[in-house]
Amino acid sequence: MSRWEGLTLRTGQTHVRRYLQPLLQVVEARKFNPSFVITHRLRLDEAPRGYQAFRDKEDGCIKVVLTP
Repeated sequence: MSRWEGLTLRTGQTHVRRYLQPLLQVVEARKFNPSFVITHRLRLDEAPRGYQAFRDKEDGCIKVVLTP
């Protein structure tokens, strides 16, 4: 079973098919840690607040991760 099985990545404004596999390989090899872009972690029931923080760039919001 792949480490990435069940993971859904959605992106925009890039050549996803061209870059996704090489990017995942670099992350998996621990040559790059993308966690620095995650600025907020919230529970799923806090999603409206997370979307607002992202929209308004509150507290330097770059990426919100929602956890069920």
